[in-house]
Amino acid sequence: MSLQCPRCHSPKVASFHHAMKVGAAIGTVGGAARGVSAALAGGQAGALIGAIAGPVGITLGSVSGAILGGLAGGVGGCALGAQLGESLDRHVLAHNLCLLCGHRFNLPT
Repeated sequence: MSLQCPRCHSPKVASFHHAMKVGAAIGTVGGAARGVSAALAGGQAGALIGAIAGPVGITLGSVSGAILGGLAGGVGGCALGAQLGESLDRHVLAHNLCLLCGHRFNLPT
């Protein structure tokens, strides 16, 4: 099913996803910040696992645990922010624009 303008029934419609992009960016930053705070726990766990290999293993385990904690938090925050932004785009903001008549509209619920 193609998207059509409800006013002129033209199939030439552009969709904008501003809230999804902003939500994903904010979610990434927030998730990475949460990941950094969780990185302390990840670094400690990595240090415990790396203790088997000695001082070099402790250092590498701490750093890799912190990096993985930050990445996991950033990815999770990005996904959650994008979903929230997509819901805002779809139901709250008029994110579709008819290229012929200029009418802005939401998708029907």
